[in-house]
Amino acid sequence: MIDYADVIVDLQQGDSGKGKIASLLASKGDYTHTVRYNGSNNAGHTIYLGEQKIVTHSIPVGVLHGIRSVIGPGCVLNVEHFFKELRTLKDIGIDADNLVKIASNVHIITSKHLEEDGTDTKVGTTRRGNGPAYRDKYDRKGIRASDVDKLRPYLIEMYDELYNEKGCRILFEGAQGFYLDVDWGDYPYVTSSHCTVGSAVMNGVPPQKIRKVYGAAKIYETYVGTKKFEPEDTVFQKIREAGNEYGSTTGRPRQCNWLNVDNLTKAVNVNGVTDLIISKVDVLRQIGVWRLYRGKNLETFSNENEMLNHLRETLPQIKIYWSDDPVGIGRSS
Repeated sequence: MIDYADVIVDLQQGDSGKGKIASLLASKGDYTHTVRYNGSNNAGHTIYLGEQKIVTHSIPVGVLHGIRSVIGPGCVLNVEHFFKELRTLKDIGIDADNLVKIASNVHIITSKHLEEDGTDTKVGTTRRGNGPAYRDKYDRKGIRASDVDKLRPYLIEMYDELYNEKGCRILFEGAQGFYLDVDWGDYPYVTSSHCTVGSAVMNGVPPQKIRKVYGAAKIYETYVGTKKFEPEDTVFQKIREAGNEYGSTTGRPRQCNWLNVDNLTKAVNVNGVTDLIISKVDVLRQIGVWRLYRGKNLETFSNENEMLNHLRETLPQIKIYWSDDPVGIGRSS
């Protein structure tokens, strides 16, 4: 049975440090499971274990800390890429064969899905086949993990996994971000899955078992895709370089913009965030400019503390952490 579940949700357009937060929380040893609740290898989490850089895609980062790690039924899976990622983990000494599991009802990304998504020019997807795979899932003509013989050693039934053992403590790890959610994002410039706390619930945990919702955001915003997101200002190139804002999956440069505090508040409220983690404060410190949007108005602050105090006043109901890097969370409001 489930004791409790904590959920990590990106409150922006992705790339807000979810993987580092998951790694930090998993390292504390409080969880029996980490579960990826949406997306596929169209996302990437960059983690450092000591000096070693590791990029995960479909597999939850809890595996790096010896935690049973499940690709949940809300995900879609590229089988070839899964085994490639599994080999990478085993090569660095991770017992991935025993730790990594796949819900039997995860849907499979096929070569046909990849071919179809590879022609996208409208939205600017990562071309990993997600959209066509999710479409076929909901059109009731998809292929599930249970249909793929080579996946059988890794398959579990999600209900049995979470309810037949005592004391399950789950960390749910998401992909993309709230403003890429297929319902809540800037449609059609969205991903094809749900990126909210509700998506974790859909992976098998009742709402009353959710203990904490960790919201991830940067002190500025980024976006990868075809729509125009970055204003005409050379300061954003400085932010991009200082923050190394290039996609961990595609390598594409991310468009940058100032934090929109109204959008942040909306994402906090919809997801019931209890703990807000704002990262990359060091980037704005490096360029020496502190700005955010409220509505269409651009507000400038004289220093870091003035801006962060403004955020605390805007969101007094939740605990706010700010950090140069989520791994080193040290101060809270």
